[in-house]
Amino acid sequence: MSESNVKDCDKIRIKIGGESVEADAGATPLELLQSQNKKPDGVIAAKFNGQLVDLKQSLCENGDLEWLTPHDPEGKEILFHSTTHLMAQAVTELFPNAKLAIGPPIDEGFYYDFDVEKPFTPEDLEQIEERMKERSRDRISVERFTLSREEALDYYKKQNQPYKVELIEDFEDPSFSFYKQGQFIDMCRGPHVPDTGYLKHFKLLQNAGAYWRGDENRPMLQRIYGTAAGSKQELKDYLKKLEEAKERDHRRIGADLDLYSIHEAAGPGLIFWHPQGSRVRNTIETFWRDEHYKRGYELVYIPHLLRENLFQQSGHLENYKENMYSPMDIDGIDYYVKPMNCPGHILIFKTHLHSYRDLPIRYAELGTVYRYERSGTLHGLLRVRGFTQDDAHIFCRPDQLEDEINGVISLADFMMKAFGFEYEMYLATRPEKWMGTDEMWDHATSTLRGCLEKTGKPWKIDEGGGVFYGPKIDVKLFDALGRTWQGPTFQLDFNLPERFDVNYIDSDGEKKRVVMIHRTVLGSMERFMGNLIEHYKGAFPGWLSPVQTVVLPITDAQIPYAEDINKQLRAQNIRCDTDLRNEKIGYKIREAEARKIPVMLVAGKREIEEGTVSVRERGKRDLGVMSLEKAFEHIKTVTQIPKSDL
Repeated sequence: MSESNVKDCDKIRIKIGGESVEADAGATPLELLQSQNKKPDGVIAAKFNGQLVDLKQSLCENGDLEWLTPHDPEGKEILFHSTTHLMAQAVTELFPNAKLAIGPPIDEGFYYDFDVEKPFTPEDLEQIEERMKERSRDRISVERFTLSREEALDYYKKQNQPYKVELIEDFEDPSFSFYKQGQFIDMCRGPHVPDTGYLKHFKLLQNAGAYWRGDENRPMLQRIYGTAAGSKQELKDYLKKLEEAKERDHRRIGADLDLYSIHEAAGPGLIFWHPQGSRVRNTIETFWRDEHYKRGYELVYIPHLLRENLFQQSGHLENYKENMYSPMDIDGIDYYVKPMNCPGHILIFKTHLHSYRDLPIRYAELGTVYRYERSGTLHGLLRVRGFTQDDAHIFCRPDQLEDEINGVISLADFMMKAFGFEYEMYLATRPEKWMGTDEMWDHATSTLRGCLEKTGKPWKIDEGGGVFYGPKIDVKLFDALGRTWQGPTFQLDFNLPERFDVNYIDSDGEKKRVVMIHRTVLGSMERFMGNLIEHYKGAFPGWLSPVQTVVLPITDAQIPYAEDINKQLRAQNIRCDTDLRNEKIGYKIREAEARKIPVMLVAGKREIEEGTVSVRERGKRDLGVMSLEKAFEHIKTVTQIPKSDL
């Protein structure tokens, strides 16, 4: 079980960091690294002529060699994947009957799925991690080899590893690569580190149930999550970040602040908004509506249920059916709960014949849609089955495209800044599954590219990340921990106008096809709220807070005064509460802090006599005694709604 890449040649020339060196044919990157006078720190793999390779891989042709460390994205992925194998080795040693499934690297670490007799316990994870440390100290050599398809199937059948057998049967490859460290063997493309001694800084984080291949009709497996780093300090910093992320978890904060709930009795992935969460959501929606009216949008509403023929015509049944719910038979006709709003907006547009002078026409809707997500992927507000999109569709002439895209980018920029998010933009190009013509896609992609270039802001390419009807611009926002979330998205579409025969009358009196822009500037209300909660740790800016100020009487004698202040503030559209409980004022202040209320007004005997209040800001900041007029002005400043330049 060995492989050699050595060809019939003697010497090769390898270019490393601008320096060309001569080596024997069959030399490995590891040998070349060891021969360098100035060896880079932390090298774990390499790229040869642009291809990822193991440090032990034999080289027998001229080429460029580039070192990879855990600080490089590809190197980091290799570190994660190698540590996954180390974890799987420890599991199979401690649980010999474990069946191996899959163990990929993920954004911030890795996981491996196992079929075991009983779920792993926290004590099991501690034991597995300790065994991983032992095997790391052993510096076990990691060796690559290949087997033919038949040999690979025979090997895994003899090892009683049914999940690996199934994986091989799903591919038609004539051979498969494997990696061996000690007695542990796993099928894998690689590359991997040369030996287990390269894997020193890792931590197992948790285990959870996961259905095989995400299918709830398949066996439930045990998934162990972990992470790894290139140094002890990097691992420490990451674990600290994880702890901070736990404190910001929107599911915990959402419950603490009584914002929303999910009920098994109603079904997973369906959100129930409580009064406090509804206040925040309504504030966002009102802000959104006002800004859209300013920018020339008209608001529309469409039904939640539409006939099957609309989704056949739009292409959703052909390209998106796996994300749609089963149809309902009504009067012998199939109806679907809508996964998208675009067919409905097209029908509204087509109720009138439009002149070229009427365009652009911009329809916007806070439209609720329903999409099937597997139960194992659901996650609080961030991954749901029913959600409200801040959706809009712009119908325009081809010569208006650039201005309209620029307008959408400007609106998205304002929205992200208003809510306190930094962001980066991506141009997502044609996916594998697409409809239309090459000309349509080339024109749409070049238009979006030109608009991005004119912003003067950095942007990246997301190759193949477009939707089936067109390319798009994706905006990924950063939260307080530097994590990225899907935010606004703008899709340029020449296909649906064709499929629905959507036209306008041009200046020459002829019918011409409109071009459609599909866009959201927040995404979904559910996911955006989840992002906001975690970004601000529940301490929303004053204009978004469900309760913007609370009046705290020191004794019952001040209750009438507190109620009068509350009435005055509510008349000025300030979301105000009173705490009239028979509790000490220190307790009431701590409770208001826990509720993350931006401004607290404390009223005692002296405040009544002087017509004042003692003002405190969230974060235990005491601003002292103020007149009611001055206190009200301060509250208005704290709760001021962001304004655009329009």
